[in-house]
Amino acid sequence: MKRLLIVLCAPLLLTGCLLSPGRFVSELHLLDNDRFAFTYEGEIEMLALSKLAKMAEGEEQVFEAECYDDEWDIRECTSAEVEDQRAQWDAEAEERRATARREAEEMRVLLGDIDPNDPAAADEIAARMQRQRGWERVSYIGEGLFDVEFAVEGTLTHDFVFPTLEGMLGATPFVSVNLREDGKVRVDAPGYFSRAKDNPMFGSASIAKMALAEADASGEAPRIVRPEGTFTLVTSGRILANNTDEGPAPHAQGQALEWTIGPATHQPPTALIAFDR
Repeated sequence: MKRLLIVLCAPLLLTGCLLSPGRFVSELHLLDNDRFAFTYEGEIEMLALSKLAKMAEGEEQVFEAECYDDEWDIRECTSAEVEDQRAQWDAEAEERRATARREAEEMRVLLGDIDPNDPAAADEIAARMQRQRGWERVSYIGEGLFDVEFAVEGTLTHDFVFPTLEGMLGATPFVSVNLREDGKVRVDAPGYFSRAKDNPMFGSASIAKMALAEADASGEAPRIVRPEGTFTLVTSGRILANNTDEGPAPHAQGQALEWTIGPATHQPPTALIAFDR
C-alpha cells in the first residue's frame, strides 16, 4: 500500500502541487481607476509537510508484496507474484536510494532551502509568509495545514498572482489576474478546483481510497485536503464572460460573481472583465 502511495504522491510533490487550498473564503474586487482588493481566509495545505508526504518518504525499506484488483482493492498475491515482486525489489534497491536522495534535494530547492523533515520547517515557513506584506495571520495547525488570513488592496497596474512565497518555487497559483492592453482583465482561479477527474490526488480510486485502506493497518488515516469554499468577484466593469452557475448579481459596487467550490466543481473559476479607458 505504501509503495503505491509513494508512486502517486511523489510526482505531486515535485510538479507544482506544492500548495493547495482547504476550506476557505476568498474575494476579489476589480473597480474603476485600477482599484483592486483581494482576500483569502482559511486553510492552505503544504503537501510536502503533510502526513501523506511523510508516508511517501523512506517507508520502502521493508519488502511487502502488494496486489490489487481492478478497483484498487487489496487482494492476496499469488506465490509467483510475490517472487516476481521480491526480485524486482532487490534489483531496484540502489535506484530507489538514488531517487530518494535526488527528490529530497529537489524538494529542498522548491521550499527555498527548507528541509521538510526538519521539525522546525513549518515554523520557518510561517515566519517567511508573515514577513511578506498581506499575510495578516499564519498559524500552523499540523499535518501540513496552515490557517491563514491574507488581504491586500491598492492600484492594479500589473498582473497579480496569489499566493507567492518568497524563495519558494513551483507553487501553482490559486488566483491570477492578467491585464490586457485594451482595458480587459482576465481572472483565473486554477487553485480553486479539486481536479477530481484530472488529478490522481483527488480521484475516487486514488490516494484518498488508498489512504483509508492504510488506516486499516495503522489506525489513523492522513487527511486528504480538497478545495472547499466560495470565491466572489466584485466589479464595476462590464462582465464579458464567466463560468458561474447563476451569472452576475447586483452589488453595491456594481456586479458580483460567486463560485461555490467543492467536489462537484467541474472547472476552475474564470471571468473576463472590461473597463472603458
